[in-house]
Amino acid sequence: MKRQIAVQTEAQTISDGEISAFLALVGGHVRTKRTSLGLSRRALSEISGVSPRYLAQIEGGHGNISIVLLKRISQAMSCKIEELFASEESPGPDFRANRIALIGMRGAGKSTLGLRAATHLGRPFVELTQQIETIGGMGLNEVFSLSGQEGYRRLEYQALTQITATHNNLILAVSGGIVAKPQTFDYLLTNYTTIWLKALPSEHMARVRAQGDLRPMTGNPDAMRALTRILSIREPAYRRANSTLNTSGVSEDQSLRALLNFIT
Repeated sequence: MKRQIAVQTEAQTISDGEISAFLALVGGHVRTKRTSLGLSRRALSEISGVSPRYLAQIEGGHGNISIVLLKRISQAMSCKIEELFASEESPGPDFRANRIALIGMRGAGKSTLGLRAATHLGRPFVELTQQIETIGGMGLNEVFSLSGQEGYRRLEYQALTQITATHNNLILAVSGGIVAKPQTFDYLLTNYTTIWLKALPSEHMARVRAQGDLRPMTGNPDAMRALTRILSIREPAYRRANSTLNTSGVSEDQSLRALLNFIT
């Protein structure tokens, strides 16, 4: 009886974050294996006898996983079930070296510089917001409208753990507000080499407007003051990044060279 109680107590130490990460790991492996075989989700459903809805839940890192159904899925893809559980983290202290995450406010250059750096280095470039839309099955505006800020943050964590489970070598651009959820930001810092792309508030605003995005100014005549305040609130968290790259007052090419120096 004592031994049984001890086992139960140990099981209770598994955190929600660890469970979410495990579900994302398995879902990422299923999706990666399926796409590598050129199978649509419906085709895999027909071969395995597992419903498309359940397959979508697994690949999205949602819900409980049935070992029996997962076995049918692995057999349909001609792989061993243990392959779907395998961790893809490289051993040793430098496993983060090839996972680069760019953090900072909108207009810092995360998407522009991230894509250029990834192209130069021959690495995948991933935008976390696009993965959130994929998992949610809708655009970000709809996610916020239907699920609110908290729902968005849950999807953000799921998307991040899923990307981590399926990529050991990439450049990732994350939203400026990722620091709002300590669990998600701590996970990012643990699993990625992070670089804060820093700029003056006026440059953040000018770059966003130059891209045709007038939202920062819409209905808010005091937008610059609000932007400065948000940046000052987030700055202590941004400073936890491994490196800081100031993109103010320099050309895009100069910023790219500096970024490549950080990465290589």
